[in-house]
Amino acid sequence: MIPTFSSLCSSIASPSFKRRILVSALLFCGLQLISCKSQTTVAEKTATENKMISLPAGKPFDPSEKNRLYLASERWFDSLLKNSGFNGGMLVAKNGQVVFEKYRGTTKLHGTDSITAETPFHIASVSKTFTAMAVLKLYQDGKVGLDDEFSKYFPSFNYPGVTVRTLLSHRSGLPNYLYFMEDLGWNKEVMIKNQDVLDYLVNRKADLTNIAPPNRHFTYCNTNFALAALLIEKVSGMSYPEFISQTFFQPLGMTHSFVYTPADSAKVPPSYDWRGGEIPLNFLDQVYGDKNIFSTPRDLLIWDRALSSNAIFKPETLAQAYAGYSNEKPGIKNYGLGWRMNNYPNGKKMIFHNGWWHGNNAVFIRLFDEDATIILVNNRFTSAVYKARHLVNSFGNYFQEDVEEEAESSSPATPGLQTTQVLPLKAKPVTPFQRSLQDKNRPPRKKK
Repeated sequence: MIPTFSSLCSSIASPSFKRRILVSALLFCGLQLISCKSQTTVAEKTATENKMISLPAGKPFDPSEKNRLYLASERWFDSLLKNSGFNGGMLVAKNGQVVFEKYRGTTKLHGTDSITAETPFHIASVSKTFTAMAVLKLYQDGKVGLDDEFSKYFPSFNYPGVTVRTLLSHRSGLPNYLYFMEDLGWNKEVMIKNQDVLDYLVNRKADLTNIAPPNRHFTYCNTNFALAALLIEKVSGMSYPEFISQTFFQPLGMTHSFVYTPADSAKVPPSYDWRGGEIPLNFLDQVYGDKNIFSTPRDLLIWDRALSSNAIFKPETLAQAYAGYSNEKPGIKNYGLGWRMNNYPNGKKMIFHNGWWHGNNAVFIRLFDEDATIILVNNRFTSAVYKARHLVNSFGNYFQEDVEEEAESSSPATPGLQTTQVLPLKAKPVTPFQRSLQDKNRPPRKKK
């Protein structure tokens, strides 16, 4: 039966109907407010996650000076790199402006895929600069103390006196996992993870013979930065690759930089020994913090600009990174927190880090006085890339060539896989496995 118009009017006028209308209206408004708040929260979260860090534009300088630096860089490239088997990219910048940039070769030797500005390369130990600065970011945010013992964050860590600072300055006295994991019988068919390094240090301490008292002397050791990566994960609640990406790569627009994981296998170029033989991955290739960042010269220039402009770090935080902590021996060489440095007698200072892993070489040099940067990446081993230090004299009077050559040649290379580093005071013998890889990378001796 269809209700009459008068009955409808009576129903609408009734108090119960009015109450139902009021409740429905309030419920609708409440749902709308919740929806709007939810959308706002998602939008704010997205904006925060995608927030970009703006860097200042490069400062102009005299075109004749720019041309002079270009010619000096080109001359160095043609005379030292061109015939060395170099297969990678080089970039030189001043005041944030590129003055020289060149790429040579193919990502796969004898292939057709030319190396470009977008080709990522394994930067080996230059990765340590990111690990150290990630720890310093947590320090700056009040989440980590540089003089906290590592055991504060990992209570099972049974090495008293090893602090966050001694890890980042290579003064922990810990042995190098590149050696002891193999020495203690690790199955080389299984990839080592960072946690495995920590577990062996804790559980097999009695079997380790190359442990020194902490903070007695500088000994370059990859274990330090493998542990630093675990610290970043513990404090941040994120994986190391996620933290580095979200803290540095994404907000800075370093779109071709990443921390290697097995998922990246298809997009990374292989590495080659000096003869051009491909070097396969091995059981050490999934440990990060000490290595395993891939990047490009242009992205590394962005990294330099971020550090130079104080866009992320306060000056007092950077001062911690660039202070020398290895003063027990006289000389120009020193090490900060994740940074090498040469302090020259004339007051000049060169901040840098080199890298070598398998056939990959990298150089990252920063000159504060001249606001200059020299970057090289390469995936076919050649020691010529490390002579990039001679380019610094194109920017200022840093050193006399013969004095610097003598200083370099008097520092033997660490045996093993990363041989651009300073030799520990009591070097371990090279194992057969490490010797086989080292021999593949080493060119024949020149006849005297």
